[in-house]
Amino acid sequence: MASISSRRLSKELKELNTECPAGIKLVEASNFDKWILGIEVLGDSLYKGESFLLKFTFDPGYPISAPAVQFVVDSEHEAPLHPHVYSNGHICASILGDAWSPVLSVSAVCITLQSMLASCKKKERPEGNDRYVRFAPENPKKTKFLYDDDTV
Repeated sequence: MASISSRRLSKELKELNTECPAGIKLVEASNFDKWILGIEVLGDSLYKGESFLLKFTFDPGYPISAPAVQFVVDSEHEAPLHPHVYSNGHICASILGDAWSPVLSVSAVCITLQSMLASCKKKERPEGNDRYVRFAPENPKKTKFLYDDDTV
């Protein structure tokens, strides 16, 4: 019998394969452990013409537990310069932590991150980026972020 997690991910994968939201592209989803999606901010923003990759890592508790989501950072990809995105790709966004809800989906997370980037007024790293990156756990879910009222 399929688990709740695999049934939910199967449903979401089918939806992404048939009707991906604008500016979002499924790049890799060969299993239910890790997916890679491309994200591009639409409209006129500081990130016009830029695209980024997001890595979603799912544990068996998904969708009750949030996926680990981070921007891909490697020799070909960088994390966007944004006050809530660390240079290692970790994202300080409440929907990936305390405000996670099982009604959220991979698409909803991507759309929220598109919106977060689109509303950015100044390209800069979060305060304490270098220190955070030096001591950060590999899995961003193991970080206990403090969220401001105006964060996503």
